[in-house]
Amino acid sequence: MIQTYWLSNLQIVLEDSVLEKGAIRVEDGMISEIEEGEISFESIDCRGLMAIPGIVDFHGDMLERDIEPRPGAFFPVELGIYELDKRLVATGITTAFAAISFSWDKGDLRRSENAMRIIRAVNAQRPSLLCDMRVHARFEVRNMETIDMLNELLRDNQLHLVSLMDHTPGQGQYTDVDHYVRFMKRWMGADTDLIDENAIEKIKAKILEEAEVPRDWHLVKDMTDLAVKNGIVVASHDDDTIEKVNKMAELGVTVSEFPVSFEAAEEARRLGMHVVMGAPNAYRGKSTSNNLSALEGVRNGLVDSLATDYYPAAPLQAAFKIADDGILPLPQAIQLVTANPADAVKFTDRGKIAVGKRADIALVTHEYHHPRVHATFRA
Repeated sequence: MIQTYWLSNLQIVLEDSVLEKGAIRVEDGMISEIEEGEISFESIDCRGLMAIPGIVDFHGDMLERDIEPRPGAFFPVELGIYELDKRLVATGITTAFAAISFSWDKGDLRRSENAMRIIRAVNAQRPSLLCDMRVHARFEVRNMETIDMLNELLRDNQLHLVSLMDHTPGQGQYTDVDHYVRFMKRWMGADTDLIDENAIEKIKAKILEEAEVPRDWHLVKDMTDLAVKNGIVVASHDDDTIEKVNKMAELGVTVSEFPVSFEAAEEARRLGMHVVMGAPNAYRGKSTSNNLSALEGVRNGLVDSLATDYYPAAPLQAAFKIADDGILPLPQAIQLVTANPADAVKFTDRGKIAVGKRADIALVTHEYHHPRVHATFRA
């Protein structure tokens, strides 16, 4: 039986304009009609609400923290997925890529075996979730032990996005090693004042030595080729130089995530890559690592999409703040978190309120400069 209903008396954010009063007809999970003005037949009255497309989140780091909210305090993977799912739709997110990391540390939640277990659990739970949750596999290019695991997951259709990253301090996100040491002090609560200067200098020397270790790009290329062959988009992460952007492009990367310098973002755009930056960075107006400001990138036309990164509320809040501050008109600001990320991952069925698209819709109010979600529809 086909389910049909109207959402009426809405302000509707369309691709290039805002309809001040209109109605949306939903038929079997799809948008089948958009009417301007009031309608006379039976409908769900949404007076006072604004309809925006459901948010498409390219990169969210929250799931691991839901499973292990404090060091050593583990909760069932399935529970973590279930709870994160509720939070995502409460912020208007209808499509989310849960970013799962692979690590060497045998005591780490993200060691390879655990990462595989989390990925398979997400896919097993997907049919019952409120949000369309996908898997974004974060591959550290120095961790070659995980290549076989990633290839297995790709062959089993368990991955929907792959990103290449290198978190070795001394380059990328942590080019400034002193800043990295200060960041880790804050993050881990370590008192570096209790560590003598000789020990700190040894740590820095070891970090810089690790940054010089060659990467096996042939194995990385084999993995990225398999991903592309399976229709999976491959992204890079924390590109800091023009040379690195070009290297990533040679490997088949089409998305530059969180470029850390203006020059890297410019080069990514020159090569036709889709540039994603953090919505928390855009909202706050600065990077936590003293890198490129996402807001500066938006102002200069270098940013295509904004991602949750570590804070689920950020995409919605950042998009409206960008519009409120006059940096972009509201439809274009909303596209940063809806149509544009959908395009980046080649999802042609969502990201816009338009006839023929999925009825992925968030109904919001916009008061006191902080939008609030009142309802989220997925299909």
